[in-house]
Amino acid sequence: MAKPRPPVTTPIEYGNPAAFWVEYPTGLVDLTRSHHLPNDAQETLVPPPLASNHLEIPVDRERTIRINKESSAIVIIDMQNFFLHPDLRAHPSGLACVDPLLKVVPALRSQGAKILWVNWGLTDHELKTIPPALVRSFMKGGTGGFGAELPNGFGRLLMRDAYNSALYGPLHDEYLKGKEEGTDVWIHKNRMSGLWGYQSALDLYLKETGITTLFFSGVNADQCVLGTIADAYFRGYDCILVEDTVATTSPSGGLENVVYNIGNSYGFVTDTKRIVQAVESSKSG
Repeated sequence: MAKPRPPVTTPIEYGNPAAFWVEYPTGLVDLTRSHHLPNDAQETLVPPPLASNHLEIPVDRERTIRINKESSAIVIIDMQNFFLHPDLRAHPSGLACVDPLLKVVPALRSQGAKILWVNWGLTDHELKTIPPALVRSFMKGGTGGFGAELPNGFGRLLMRDAYNSALYGPLHDEYLKGKEEGTDVWIHKNRMSGLWGYQSALDLYLKETGITTLFFSGVNADQCVLGTIADAYFRGYDCILVEDTVATTSPSGGLENVVYNIGNSYGFVTDTKRIVQAVESSKSG
């Protein structure tokens, strides 16, 4: 369990005139970029009233974040058959993320947040540009790898539109539901990080839609999820890990290190129960 972060004694503004957070002695960290601190801020200054397009969610280390629902999205990484389907591998902790996701996705969707399904989906052209270290990491015993044909109708490994690249089980149906509502978007990636490269599809979408706050879910936590979070952090996005919706096949310590470093450095850590409860409270308030 991470130690609580000491509270600030006076309101503090972090960042720059365009991209900034404000932290208050109450434990609230305002990520909405809506109210700068006045020049004559006093120790007793309290946060501005909660606007209708804002939502407050408790996070680890005795903090609460305030987000702008319209500029927020959940990024769900690699919840695909290749990583989760029992006929391809044993990933019980990854499968355990499915039910929490099926609860939190509709909750965030109901608030106007975007649902971004970010998945491996390679083209034949991209196979020619993948670096050797990445190619080798997806080969076992010198065979197989990206584009190789998998047995039992799963298609070519992590290629676009192959069955092994499809979302696992009920997550596919949830995506289709959101696609119909115009809230869910499928985004292909061709590296561990969904934000790799000068102009990735994910980064372009976030910029075009004005999204600044990102919740993160998916597998594997210390590989593709962490890679995407690190790039998001470097680019100035707000990063919130949804802890009960991430998992990994790595030995003990892999997941724990990710959770610790995100809560201590990259951003914040919460879970689906706190998000869903915050949404329900906002509807009844």
